[in-house]
Amino acid sequence: MSATARKFTRKVLALARLEGQHDYLERTVKLIPDLDVDALVLVGDLAGGGAKAEAYRKAFKILGQAPVPSFYVPGPRDAPVEEYLREAYNIEIVFPYLHGVHGSFAFAPGHVVVAGMGGEIVDRDQGREEVTRLAYPAWEVEYRLKVLRELKDYQKVFLFARMPAHKGLHEAGSEELAELIKTHNPRLVVAYDPGFDGSVLKHEWLGKSLVVAPGSLAEGDFTVVDLHEAKIETGNVR
Repeated sequence: MSATARKFTRKVLALARLEGQHDYLERTVKLIPDLDVDALVLVGDLAGGGAKAEAYRKAFKILGQAPVPSFYVPGPRDAPVEEYLREAYNIEIVFPYLHGVHGSFAFAPGHVVVAGMGGEIVDRDQGREEVTRLAYPAWEVEYRLKVLRELKDYQKVFLFARMPAHKGLHEAGSEELAELIKTHNPRLVVAYDPGFDGSVLKHEWLGKSLVVAPGSLAEGDFTVVDLHEAKIETGNVR
């Protein structure tokens, strides 16, 4: 059975850091039938240099034409947020299977909810920033996603532009984000850390949650995650 015919979400195509490289996004979307995935998730940064509104429109149009539901959040450099949100709102009217989940959530096929928060997530109370850079205090992320407590029976997929801390592996990251993950126990977390080499592909377990850094789509990297078997496959479209 093809992925587009399934009524549940088993395999997810995970992408990060598009940075305006639309050719790579188009190539990856064309692979979806062969990859047999049921959903696509993309963590910013979405736009590169130059006119960001145009970059958003082109990226969203490509995602909207994908044969599976697509979910995305912005990265720290996708500022100002007003410009990003305006383009996201306009395009989602045209493509109903395209879902921005910045501080929100949407449902994937089957009993799966995709939620996330874009921008950099800071543990200390440094305040929020949405004009020159997107940055949010961790308490705001917790508040925006508190609705997930009402969706306890749903399998969850989280999208963040920040890696959670992993004390067991002594890896740097957001400690409060790690606590949030432990609270909700998502099946999958797709993230990258803008403070480190975001092109690194890796995966690790944080409690019962599989945390995946899919590499940089700007370098052609993509990752396919099997939610049922927790298997990872990586590829490159360059």
